[in-house]
Amino acid sequence: MTSPSTTLSLVDTDPAELAVDAIVIGVHSTTGEDATSGHGGSLLLASGAESIAAAFDGRLTETLALLGATGGAGEVIKLATLGTITAPVIAAVGLGPEPSGAAPAPETLRRGAGAAVRSLAGSARVALTLPLPDDADACTALRAVAEGALLGGYRFAGYKTRPQPTRRDPVAEVLIAVPDAADAGARNEVSRAVAVTSAVRLTRDWVNVAPNEQRPPVFAEAVAEAARAAGLGVEVLDEVALREGGYGGIIAVGQGSEAPPRLVKLTYTPAEGGTGKRVALVGKGITFDTGGISIKPSQGMWEMKSDMAGAAAVAATMLAVADLKPPVAVTAYVPIAENMPSGSSYRPGDVITMFNGKKVEVLNTDAEGRMILGDAMARACADGTDYLFETSTLTGGQVVSLGKRISGVMGTPELCERVRTAGDAVGEPAWPMPLPDDVRKGMNSDVADISQVNAGMERAGHMLQGGVFLSEFVTDDVAWAHIDVAGPAYHSGEATGYLTKGGTGVPVRTLLHLIEDVAANG
Repeated sequence: MTSPSTTLSLVDTDPAELAVDAIVIGVHSTTGEDATSGHGGSLLLASGAESIAAAFDGRLTETLALLGATGGAGEVIKLATLGTITAPVIAAVGLGPEPSGAAPAPETLRRGAGAAVRSLAGSARVALTLPLPDDADACTALRAVAEGALLGGYRFAGYKTRPQPTRRDPVAEVLIAVPDAADAGARNEVSRAVAVTSAVRLTRDWVNVAPNEQRPPVFAEAVAEAARAAGLGVEVLDEVALREGGYGGIIAVGQGSEAPPRLVKLTYTPAEGGTGKRVALVGKGITFDTGGISIKPSQGMWEMKSDMAGAAAVAATMLAVADLKPPVAVTAYVPIAENMPSGSSYRPGDVITMFNGKKVEVLNTDAEGRMILGDAMARACADGTDYLFETSTLTGGQVVSLGKRISGVMGTPELCERVRTAGDAVGEPAWPMPLPDDVRKGMNSDVADISQVNAGMERAGHMLQGGVFLSEFVTDDVAWAHIDVAGPAYHSGEATGYLTKGGTGVPVRTLLHLIEDVAANG
């Protein structure tokens, strides 16, 4: 089920003369005596819309202020132009206080573009004339505006059988006003934004699909089909191959469901070998998580359809990699299972032999994600890689520790810092967390090499326990990072900025930034 898409292009025509349904401008909040009203608390027009302001004889910000505009970040106020300019509607999006000597931060532009485009749903053509610097930061700002516009207009197709009067189609076409629409650098940024946001939107689609329509074999085939169409190498291991291959963790988690597990491997090989560096991606693909025998409370369990968000992000990232063609080899490992309670489910007390031969004592069947990821990460290391990035909706402890917007990162310290830097750059913040020795000691087992969780203090440091467990499946020669996106991968509130309700697509943009960073810097 594919969401409606929006096309994107550049334009260098005078914004006041553009034949569009609406034009988006930026406004800044003010607090001093320079405010439009003369007594503070009004607006300043952001750069890029000077010709539009001139058409209103300098009274545009005053009129917007009368309509209630404050310039607060993400606020959108609409104004009928009544023939003053070609476009019949102006949408003024707040960009917060005017930055001193610089353009607004990329994330401010990304969120503003997203909020504005979403507010104009139902329009055929919309133009954005937001502030873009004319210095070295121009491409970064343009990238942010383009991404925000394409992601803010996202809407899951859904399953409604009757037309919804208030449910308008997303904007069909977005034009971004730039100084030179033929500039190669600007055109490259648009092409990249389309590839990246297509991956994010597909991730959102996969996460938002109803779980009865996306059980492991179905999801695996959807991933494989998309990857083949993109020209990637594809290998799919079914339950027979998984059992014969020694993937004890994936088999154990999946054996409680009538829909058997899968492991999908996707391979991208750069032209002429690229830089010689190799990146492995691993994503958790639990298509629905009941908790198994250690069943979850019923309240909110329906959101566990999003427990495959890591797998969706990794698979979609590979499609963007195939499009962007970085000079670095990238291989993805996507373990997929459904964690269900039944007579054949794995149990607390079971001892499972993992792909790398380690014995794991199961204490909580709801700690299933680390079981399937351990197998996939061990396989990635066995195949050979220089860097391993794994992402998963692994623990509620991530939300407790860092909230719904900041991912937790554990692993090789230097690589964790690179993840944090990448997240800051793309608007997907992450924060490095430790892997303490005492947490590992608490996971010692009397009968196996390691327990899934700390038997005595299961909820204490739960996020850290997940990272410690996964470290057991990474070889010493591989730099690795575990990105826990339990909160950031799914937005349960109302739409804000370029985030809509449901799957967010985190951390696709972070992973792509990291791959490009490895390609450029090793």
